[in-house]
Amino acid sequence: MREVDVAVIGAGPAGLFAAYYAGFRGLSVAVIDALPEPGGQVTAMYPEKLILDVAGFPAIKGRDLVANLVAQAAPFTPQYLLGTRAEKLSYADGRPVLGLAGGEQLACGAIVVTGGLGSFSPRPLPCADGAPGSGIVYFVTEPTELTDRDVLIVGGGDSAFDWALALQPLARSVTLVHRREKFRAHASTVARVLSLPVRVVINAEVTRLLGEGAVTGAEVTVRGGATETLPVDVVVAALGFTADLGPLAEWGLRLDRRHILVDSAMATNLPRVFAAGDITEYPGKVRLIATGFGEAATAVNNAAVVIDPSAHLFPGHSSDAG
Repeated sequence: MREVDVAVIGAGPAGLFAAYYAGFRGLSVAVIDALPEPGGQVTAMYPEKLILDVAGFPAIKGRDLVANLVAQAAPFTPQYLLGTRAEKLSYADGRPVLGLAGGEQLACGAIVVTGGLGSFSPRPLPCADGAPGSGIVYFVTEPTELTDRDVLIVGGGDSAFDWALALQPLARSVTLVHRREKFRAHASTVARVLSLPVRVVINAEVTRLLGEGAVTGAEVTVRGGATETLPVDVVVAALGFTADLGPLAEWGLRLDRRHILVDSAMATNLPRVFAAGDITEYPGKVRLIATGFGEAATAVNNAAVVIDPSAHLFPGHSSDAG
């Protein structure tokens, strides 16, 4: 059985900062995530999006923020168990034991759950059933691959408009189709897209995808109107996602719907199990990446004292280490 001081469940920004902070405190750490690479929802959903509310960065791409967090933790050599899901929780001699997918067990001094919204999957494009095999994407991992392509974006939320902004300079054409007249995206982002050579079709749906083996076109039907056929190489289905806690919901954690209730120490109701980031709930909770960083440090500091009662809750500032 593998052993580690702190097991961090979730490799998003809060989890990566928890890995750094645990290393700073001299604790061994393993980071577990069902996704195949670090970054969580940032990597999966908006790697090229500019994030504007991280302290010290006027603007930083999601991909760059994740790379910086991985580099920050690297000197402490955290173990990354990616493409692996934490499924079961038990206790041995008062210490948590995680049962991982595949049967491996991980003995932990403490656990910090930073799983964002839990496991998530994109909402499917209704007309995708029976559609050509390639050309439909739910996450854009490398925008440059869409250079000189005819791109159709389906959706009216922040992701749809963020991708319209990111892809317009690269693609041959960008068309955004939304089934309503009003958009869920931030008003300033909508205004920027409307000022660009991006065609926006409202009160409309993609009713059929064309092509054999790969998408070559799409039929767009306006409500109460005609159907138009557009040349399309790539369809970006930005319809949001569904999320659930997965196996965590069976652990006996005290929950508020999909969120884990914590106290001011980021402790859950289970011994030696802490949580931080978007997955947590408490009075006055604000779901920002910046908030998650502070919660991760709080969780690790309190976990350190549980692991070693002689340790100090606050170890001093990292700038004092030199």
